[in-house]
Amino acid sequence: MLDSLRILTIFPEMFDQFQEFGVVGKAIQTKKIQFNVHDLRDFGVGKHKDVDDSPYGGGPGMVMRPEPFYDLIESLKNSYDEVPYVVLTSPRGKLLNQKMIENLSEKKCIYLLCGRYEGVDQRVSDLLVDEELSLGNYILSGGEVPAMVISDCLIRQIPGTLGSSASLASESFSDQLNGKKKEPVYTKPRQFLGREVPKILLSGNHEKISKWRNEMQK
Repeated sequence: MLDSLRILTIFPEMFDQFQEFGVVGKAIQTKKIQFNVHDLRDFGVGKHKDVDDSPYGGGPGMVMRPEPFYDLIESLKNSYDEVPYVVLTSPRGKLLNQKMIENLSEKKCIYLLCGRYEGVDQRVSDLLVDEELSLGNYILSGGEVPAMVISDCLIRQIPGTLGSSASLASESFSDQLNGKKKEPVYTKPRQFLGREVPKILLSGNHEKISKWRNEMQK
């Protein structure tokens, strides 16, 4: 079960507020997960701490160098005596889904590598990465937002992070829903701008309510 999650990025400040609020913040504060963010620039090359350079073969933009990733990962592994499962966020990666999250949550320690610019030197994937993951068929400015999404999904899987274990089981794409989406949900008021809560939910008939919920799941 996951107990350590490390983010490797050139923009660690992006994760400051991410760690403070909601389910993620509570899990970190109650030590259900060890969540750490590490600055790749600390392991940059040369006196200017370079983390990128122009691509071989020409072309626009810059490519992230392999040395900062390698040196930081080796430093962490040696310092904490851990064997991480290393994930690179990449538009070339496998499209993320709930089953992948559930499988990842069984790992003890995960490093999430955040790319930038025109991408990360291929040798990082060849030498260090266990899996490349993508949020979808579109391009973002960097891997930090996908790393936040993956982290949020993983932390929700940790027992005790949600108010009720039933919440996790009844979410969209859960095993209990057989990959379906959760049914519509309602709360007070009973009527809002001319739209009323379905009468079946007010009936108190749990058998019929359960049947309605099953029918409404897509």
